[in-house]
Amino acid sequence: MYEINLKNKTALIFGFSNHRSIAWHTANKLHEAGAKIIFSVYGEKMQENLLKLVSDWNYTPEIIQCDVSDDKSISSLFTNLESANEKIDILVHSIAMADKDELGGDYLKLSRDGFRLALDISAYSFIALCEGSRKIMNSNGSIVTFTFQASERVFPGYNVMGTAKAALEHEVRQIAYTLGEENIRVNAISAGPLDTISSRVIQGYKTMKNAASERSPLKRNITLDEVANSALFLLSDMGTGITGEVLHVDSGYNIMGI
Repeated sequence: MYEINLKNKTALIFGFSNHRSIAWHTANKLHEAGAKIIFSVYGEKMQENLLKLVSDWNYTPEIIQCDVSDDKSISSLFTNLESANEKIDILVHSIAMADKDELGGDYLKLSRDGFRLALDISAYSFIALCEGSRKIMNSNGSIVTFTFQASERVFPGYNVMGTAKAALEHEVRQIAYTLGEENIRVNAISAGPLDTISSRVIQGYKTMKNAASERSPLKRNITLDEVANSALFLLSDMGTGITGEVLHVDSGYNIMGI
């Protein structure tokens, strides 16, 4: 059995919220494979929660505060890493946000501010973080973000986040082209319904989850570990020929017509 080895690799992780977050599970998989992990979080509470989770690691990872809605905060993060001669090989973007009042209901009632918030945090942040990372990323670097099938199908409870995920997936293709000559790969994972802190505010989430379990070829929902394992593959040298892709990890639900 081939074992993925990420020793001498450094990963910068954005989007940790708690032990159920995709960012945490992905970071843990990368850590187990030998990568050095740097976390970026927003808020002291997030940092406290993260420190508890990494207490059983063999080292305490660097944790940097960053507000991805603030260009100065992003610039400061990457400037400080560059000044410290820190190079990275991996970027994980697991960030999404929308006003809960904009999830569900009449899509045409979507507010301008709600649209801006969702697209800014969930989609533009990916552009900004990729641009910052290219300055400190080694050749043969790899970038992964996370999306959902609402980018291409209608999930009434997802509303504006579906629009944001559609933008994010276009960015993956565009940035993969832009960074290709620098030998940096860019991919997305489209995960099925997962029990995260974010899913709690999605109207009709239980219906979405049940439909995926009943109609998917594997007749079950996916796990956070399965998503993290797929990210590990794409971020490792096992995935060096893959860029600009959206990999569905959803028990095959995306192939079904009914």
